[in-house]
Amino acid sequence: MQHAVIMAGGSGTRFWPQSRRTRPKQLLPLAGPQTMIQDTFARVAPWTEPARTWVVTNAAQAEETRRQLPDLPPGNVLVEPCGRNTAPCIGLAAVRIVAEDPQATMLVLPADHVIQPADVFRQAVERAAAIVERDPDALVLFGVRPNSPATGFGYIERGAPLGEPSENAFQVAAFREKPGRETAETYVASGRFYWNCGIFVWRAERILAALAEHEPAIHERLTVLRGAVGRSDWQAVLDSEFPQMKSISIDYAVLERARGVAVLEAPFEWDDVGSWQALVRLLGRDAEGNTLDGPFCGVNARGCIVRSTDAEHLIAAAGVEDLIIVHTPDATLVARRDDERGLRALIEQLAASGYDRFL
Repeated sequence: MQHAVIMAGGSGTRFWPQSRRTRPKQLLPLAGPQTMIQDTFARVAPWTEPARTWVVTNAAQAEETRRQLPDLPPGNVLVEPCGRNTAPCIGLAAVRIVAEDPQATMLVLPADHVIQPADVFRQAVERAAAIVERDPDALVLFGVRPNSPATGFGYIERGAPLGEPSENAFQVAAFREKPGRETAETYVASGRFYWNCGIFVWRAERILAALAEHEPAIHERLTVLRGAVGRSDWQAVLDSEFPQMKSISIDYAVLERARGVAVLEAPFEWDDVGSWQALVRLLGRDAEGNTLDGPFCGVNARGCIVRSTDAEHLIAAAGVEDLIIVHTPDATLVARRDDERGLRALIEQLAASGYDRFL
């Protein structure tokens, strides 16, 4: 049967000051009235029942995750003792799933992406699952056709087609690191490249076997965990074994090395909501080029992203351009829109200045 694994970690810095360590972006309502993790859960709920849906998160966010997803069995929230990137995360979920369903197929997806329409996404997952049904060794990725020469994504180069041309499925010829602007432009112009959106479909046993082949040290720890599933000492074994795993992404650990990796062109709309800039794509602009979420009054204010978490709190601005202005009850951010590096430096400065309580 098919299971869904929602990866829901995160440090809570990209959308500071609204996001915090205990409330990163997937726990925020950035793209609508529901939080992003609630949207993700709702996207798969019509065809993957809660008992076969798993969320992998960390201790700081587990309680809020369970509160936001009351239909999810509490035991289906898998709590990592520490962050170890996506390979151990996915391995942990696979170990739990195969203990209940040895023939399971896994859909793996992040908790903090915007994907629509939901029915098109479901159809795409069904197509990926059909590929896995035909070839149990297949590791299927979704690739998003790029609409710009973005430098913030890894790229997948497609190779020979799989199956019928209408499937838009291909062997993976190569993975490419985040490119410079000129290289990204050549990728887009070629028509052979996709953005790697981090959504996967494969058999749970297959991904464990791939980890055994390519990252045996990680698999050795996962094997110990597998033996502890259902035992009273599960938590103690998890706390002991998981921190000893290498911190590595599933891309580096398996996908760039394995055989049978396929890419399916995503027919759905996708946005990774990677920074405050994403609100422009999600919410649009007014006549002055401002993107607004909350009460705002401006005079000669143009090209700003403005967000207030309080419907009764007015943000007013005069004579400013291209700013990010975000108000929360205990912190307010004013920054240049194009200075993401500066925002990262600001987060580091807050910690260095003793303002950890705001992080």
